[in-house]
Amino acid sequence: MMSFRSLRPAFATALLCAATGCSLVPAYQRPAVHIPAEFKEAPAGWHAVAPADGQPRGEWWRAFNDPLLDGLEADATAHNQTVAAAVAAYDGERALLRESRANLWPDISASVGVSRSGGSGNAGTTTSAGKRANASISAAWTPDLFGGLRAAVAQNNASMLASRASLGNALLTIHAQLASDYLQLRGTDAQLMAYQRTITGYQRTLTITRNRYKVGVAAHMDVLQAETTLRNAQSQVTDMQRQRATLEHAIAVLSGRAPADLTLVAQQWNNRVPAVPSALPSDLLQRRPDVAAAERSVMAANAAIGVQRAALFPSLSVSASSGRSGQVLGDLASGGSALWSLGLTGAMTLLDWGARSARVDQARASYEQGAANYRQTVLSALQQTEDALVDLRSYADEADNLKASSQAADKVEQMTLNQYLAGTADYTAVVTAQNTALAARRSAIAAVVQQQQAAVALTQAIGGGWDDSVPTR
Repeated sequence: MMSFRSLRPAFATALLCAATGCSLVPAYQRPAVHIPAEFKEAPAGWHAVAPADGQPRGEWWRAFNDPLLDGLEADATAHNQTVAAAVAAYDGERALLRESRANLWPDISASVGVSRSGGSGNAGTTTSAGKRANASISAAWTPDLFGGLRAAVAQNNASMLASRASLGNALLTIHAQLASDYLQLRGTDAQLMAYQRTITGYQRTLTITRNRYKVGVAAHMDVLQAETTLRNAQSQVTDMQRQRATLEHAIAVLSGRAPADLTLVAQQWNNRVPAVPSALPSDLLQRRPDVAAAERSVMAANAAIGVQRAALFPSLSVSASSGRSGQVLGDLASGGSALWSLGLTGAMTLLDWGARSARVDQARASYEQGAANYRQTVLSALQQTEDALVDLRSYADEADNLKASSQAADKVEQMTLNQYLAGTADYTAVVTAQNTALAARRSAIAAVVQQQQAAVALTQAIGGGWDDSVPTR
């Protein structure tokens, strides 16, 4: 059996650690990852502007200058259930942190009891009966000699911060998806208006063709072709209305409503494409909530190593109690028997066949896994930003060209129709010109919508002005 003399060095080390507050948590450093000086796809001078300078930060969607979108985004913050789940997860992590902090302090408890005893006697025996009352207060404390409890506090604090950042990422994702869907819905409205304008022209052309057929100027095939063109356009309208309804349903759910509770009336199309705040690649480490969450998970894993290291060393627990016992409850205040105890217990596992050291290795492996996840999150953030920059630039060029193309197609359509009325062009040329003009109008609108969505994607890629706040519910 191990003697107390042989345990004295271990307990002396424990007392020294208790006095100096030693910690077995490795010194934390952010995992190394290469960050380029600037984005490959950034336009000249884009990185020179301070991040989000002069632009809406937390409520970045206000740059689109659409009050209805602003209201829907506010509803999403308050009522979206994915966000609600993230808030609840964050509240749970906060509670876990409070619990780990409470473990640093003694547990104090009190008890009061009354008991009655008695018995029946046989020949040659005596019986006794009585009543006893007792009250006591006790305390138990496990000093954090090797910093295991403090490491657990650090671990839970980092996990809580990671949960808060994950909440920010949930908000950013929901807001970006809602904005993208809303902009697409408004683009669909604009295309429907273009279709209605085109259908009106098709109906007018059909009437003209029928009149010309009646007087023998046009062939019956021209009438049939005009009817086919009109019907095809009307069927396209039906399909676009289906797409719009699907988008409206998605927006309702994102804003925390049932689809039946939201109706978005068509309104004048807002083709505004706001300027996106610029950012250096290194700014993503502070601006993106998913990057912050990944790093804080690494911090939690680093603290977990200290928790498992501390388990390799002895533990010390202190207990004390004081109480009184008497015949009745009144005796407890005026007298009775006084009881007390004081205890000091030391414990150390001598042989566990490597189980505790294996847990230390597991904690180190979890740290390396978290570090790799962090690096991948950073690289993915850089990729998403580069992709969004390319999209925004490309769609801007496309939008300019397609707008000019649409204007030219409109002129060709009108000129061809005039020639048909004058008898210098056949109806096939009219159909071709009308279809070309319609396709050009649709493409021009779609390019602007894609440009708007690229602006949303870029805003999301650079963190959307994330401010690490928690929404009130």
